Amino acid sequence: MKETQVALQLYTIRNLLKTPEDFKKTLPEVRRIGYQAVQTGLGQMETKELKKIVECSGLRVIATHIPMERILGETDSVIEEHKILGAEYVVCPGLPEELHNADGYRKIAGELSRAGEVLARNGLTLGYHNHAIEFERYDGKTGLEILYSESDPRYLKVELDTYWAAYGGADPAAWCLKYAGRLPLVHVKDLGMKKNKPVFMEVGEGNLNWEAIIPACRKSGVKWYTVEQDICLRHPLESAKISLENLRKMGIE
Repeated sequence: MKETQVALQLYTIRNLLKTPEDFKKTLPEVRRIGYQAVQTGLGQMETKELKKIVECSGLRVIATHIPMERILGETDSVIEEHKILGAEYVVCPGLPEELHNADGYRKIAGELSRAGEVLARNGLTLGYHNHAIEFERYDGKTGLEILYSESDPRYLKVELDTYWAAYGGADPAAWCLKYAGRLPLVHVKDLGMKKNKPVFMEVGEGNLNWEAIIPACRKSGVKWYTVEQDICLRHPLESAKISLENLRKMGIE
């Protein structure tokens, strides 16, 4: 049986998930529109309860976003939570403002590598999710390049966000290829324009070059295409459905 390749980052529908009862009501709708897996944060409810609700909805958790402070300072608890969920990927969703400088990226590269090694010994994989700020340059190198070049590729993987890469002036396809073999996860989201302002759009509905991005993802060994839309102009579930349908048209199941 072919493993599904598309997950929904639940941040997309966060306004529909304010209570455990909301999760029980909404996650079956996520499954109904065609998703089989999700990426989520933790803390809204006890992990075992979240696991039960997800499974009863016919879904599974493949990855999370966990604050840097918890990854570094509560590593054992993070491992325990992911064992309960059955989620393989622990992703750091960004850094505090004070670390967005050359020395900060070098420092955190080592710290995340050490935490990633502990996670790896427990069957988990640590990744890092970019925004646009990591594309600021320091003596000719972007912050993201410093972070990845100074970290151990065995223990810190890449979760490239296509929207934020483009917003930061980078070519998402080129950056996928740049980290081929180190890129198990990609956040697929589109960038469009409304009234001369950049907006988040459903995959395939904006201006990103998916004819280049998707082949680059395949060549780079991406395992999971995670749909995320930070701000939806439609009902969030409708946006999630459109992105999934467009990905299927692109050959991603």
